Amino acid sequence: MNTISSFSGMDDTICALSTPPGTGAIAIIRLSGDSAIEILNKVFHPVNKSVKVADLKSHTITLGIIRQDNESIDEVLVSLFRSPHSYTGEDVVEISCHGSLFIQQKILETLTESGARLARAGEFTLRAFLNHKFDLTQAEAVADLIASNTRTAHDLALSQMRGGFAARIKSLRQQLVDLASLLELELDFSEEDVEFADRKKLIDTINSLENELSQLANSFRLGNVIKQGIPVAIVGKPNVGKSTLLNALLNEERAIVSEIPGTTRDTIEDTLTINGVSFRFIDTAGLRSHSGDMIENIGIGRTYEKIQESTVILYVFDMSSITAKDIDELLSDFREHIDDPGKHFIMVGNKTDLMVEVPPHVSRLFDIETVFISAKRKENINLVIDSLMRAVNIGEIADAAIVSNARHHEAITKTLSALKSAGLAIDKQTSADLVAIDIHSALYHLGTITGEVTSNEILANIFGKFCIGK
Repeated sequence: MNTISSFSGMDDTICALSTPPGTGAIAIIRLSGDSAIEILNKVFHPVNKSVKVADLKSHTITLGIIRQDNESIDEVLVSLFRSPHSYTGEDVVEISCHGSLFIQQKILETLTESGARLARAGEFTLRAFLNHKFDLTQAEAVADLIASNTRTAHDLALSQMRGGFAARIKSLRQQLVDLASLLELELDFSEEDVEFADRKKLIDTINSLENELSQLANSFRLGNVIKQGIPVAIVGKPNVGKSTLLNALLNEERAIVSEIPGTTRDTIEDTLTINGVSFRFIDTAGLRSHSGDMIENIGIGRTYEKIQESTVILYVFDMSSITAKDIDELLSDFREHIDDPGKHFIMVGNKTDLMVEVPPHVSRLFDIETVFISAKRKENINLVIDSLMRAVNIGEIADAAIVSNARHHEAITKTLSALKSAGLAIDKQTSADLVAIDIHSALYHLGTITGEVTSNEILANIFGKFCIGK
């Protein structure tokens, strides 16, 4: 995949296949730039002889033939979007042709022979950004929308494309601009010893900004799992039915099930979408203190690694044989390795089909959310699913400002650091010029999120990850 190393060639008219490569019923080839209509006029011949390409109105569709050196390539539909009312802000032509690989390549060849060049990765969206069709967060949301595989990921990307997150960032940045303006005014009159910025109000504003930015930074954990899938570790002692539970959740024989303890030596992962939320289930090696098998010990070590990485933990135990001592060990293990306020812990009492009665000591587990199932018979699996949905508690995200992009999270973290430094400087009664440096640093980092402050290197890194044709 090409990367955009500079803005050279931004005046060129570009073309690219915008549908996935391969054979299908139709394919769409996109053309954008000042010469788009001129190039179209060279290769496209409307079926209606009275129609002139140069006179076509914006947002119209025209049937015609694409020709190369008087040889017909395909009968196509041409959609025209005149500047500035197009995706890129330039004149844009979309050619809907038949999906033959030969036809796709011949049309692209014809367009490049007529004056266009092949687009680089993300160049259409880069042009849209440079032409102020949307800001950088919205441009990145385009890529997220294309990559979304679940309803929640789609909703989050769509919300960011509509500018909700950008509006929040711009509002925060405007408050910083106001702070910087007061400090700059104070510096202009430094010889007269005039204080325009009341220090208490400055601190109050900085604290307010820090609170809002901290909320956004904390939302990254949710935003990231929405994009990547919510990691759920299935843990417990050997032979309690962890792999059977994974198979029951996925409704397929994904993991090997055996009566022999320690069958699962390494982690097994698979993804399941439940009510529009993607869960990444991780079946782990059984937890036990000592094993004579070096390979199994490595697997147990990886289990604890996966516990640290997971958002939700399903701790499976054997209901049919659990003793009071087992419960004490389980709770001790939980507190030592798993007790983390950032994680949601669900006890899963398995093998209820082998029970005669509920052991009285099981009630000691009820301080922790507990469900009882028979994974082998697939009984009460819905209770596990219900607990998972309550654990993630994604709720309505359509209008929520949630950080899902690692670049945004890093910028917010740097902004917070600069604000904390400014707050400390004010507390120490540091001169206004030094406080202003920290405020300008915060402004810079916050501005990189929406693209109000940017560089060719940043844009190359962002748009170079897009697919060709977008």
